[in-house]
Formats: sequence, structure tokens, C-alpha cells
Amino acid sequence: MRTSALRWLCALALLGLFATAWIYKGRFDAEALQVWVGHAGTAGPLLFIAIYAVATVLFLPGSVVTLAGGALFGPVWGTLWNLSGATLGATLAFLIARYLGADWVTNRAGPRLRILTDGVSAEGWRFVAFVRLVPLFPFNLLNYALGLTRIRLPAYVLASAIFMLPGALAYTWLGHAGREALTGGQHIVGDLLIALALVAATLFIPRLVRRLPRRVGPYSRRPKHSARGIADATRRFPA
Repeated sequence: MRTSALRWLCALALLGLFATAWIYKGRFDAEALQVWVGHAGTAGPLLFIAIYAVATVLFLPGSVVTLAGGALFGPVWGTLWNLSGATLGATLAFLIARYLGADWVTNRAGPRLRILTDGVSAEGWRFVAFVRLVPLFPFNLLNYALGLTRIRLPAYVLASAIFMLPGALAYTWLGHAGREALTGGQHIVGDLLIALALVAATLFIPRLVRRLPRRVGPYSRRPKHSARGIADATRRFPA
């Protein structure tokens, strides 16, 4: 009885958060985020991580938060706070799907859920690493859908944190470079070149992974469920 009541309370709280996010969605932008974090003082990083996590759970655009993190905290600390917020949000969405909203996630993911289930069954954490590097699925939906697979929570969290790092670093640096350009920083050209190089690298990784032979490394035993095969299958379903 207590477990059932707790689930109902959590579900109601989530509904309230979704309703609030829908009402204030138009006010969620990088400028507003910078104001909120700036007013928090020394607690700014913690508030930022919490906002990032909530935004991830509520399907708000993570790119806005990531760019703002780079502008607010710089490329190093910004990457750390962005990655922390994204990992926390991805973990919360995973747990919500696994223990509260399985039916809703199943309906939302549609045929793509079977692809994820097969991929995790065949390759475990390596498949999570693959879909973090190659954006075959919308990030926010992916976090929920992976909660319905057999992947264990520690493996999911660790693989997500490690393999979301390249994207977090690239777009954090891009946000930092944009801030430098607007404020007339001394290293504008260098920052922009580094940011563009990192973004280009994240765009090149998916092409490189898709070109891997079907019988290389961890995919040699089950070519039917290889990473390349999964990539080919997802092309049938719009993001």
C-alpha cells in the first residue's frame, strides 16, 4: 500500500512539473537561465545542475542549457556542470520509466523501443555508449526508453556519463566562445576555432561508427544486432 501511494504521489508531482514546464516553456531561454543562476551566488552551480536535470526530465531543450553552461562557467567547469546535470537528468528519466511510466514511455517510443531492447540485449552497456555517441534517437526520449530495457542502473549511468562527454565538451566550448565573442574577449579567434573543431569532431563520430565493419570488436558475435545494423534500422523511424 505504501509503495502504491508513493508511486501515485510521484506521478502527481511529475504531472505538476510537466504542466509548469508547458506553461513557462516560452520563458525558458539562455538569458533567463543566466539571470536565475547569477542570482544564486555561490550556489549557482548546484542550481544549474538541478535546472539541467529538471529540463531533461521535462523534455525541455538541453542545447539551451548546455550553451548557457559554457557561457556562465567557462569551458572546464561548464563541461563538468553540464555533464553532471545531463547525467542526473538522464538517470531520473531512466528511473521514472522503469518504476512509474512504463506504459507512457512504450506508447511514446513506439517501434523504436524494440530496437533499443534488442540492442541492449545483444551488447549491454556498449549499446548505450553507441547511442550516446550517435544521435539516432532524441536525447530526452532515449533516457526514458532505456529505462525499459534490461540494462542495470550503474552500467547505464557510467556509460552515459562517459560517452556524453564529447558532446558536452563541444557545445560547452561553443557557448563559451559565443560569450567571448559578445564581450570582446582576448582569445576570440582561438576559442571559436577550438569550439568549431570540437563540434566538427562530434559530427564526424556518427559517420565513423556507421562505417565500422559488421564484424569488428564487440559486434562480431551477433551481427544481426550490430551497432551498424541498429543504425540502419532506425532510419525507418523519424526522430
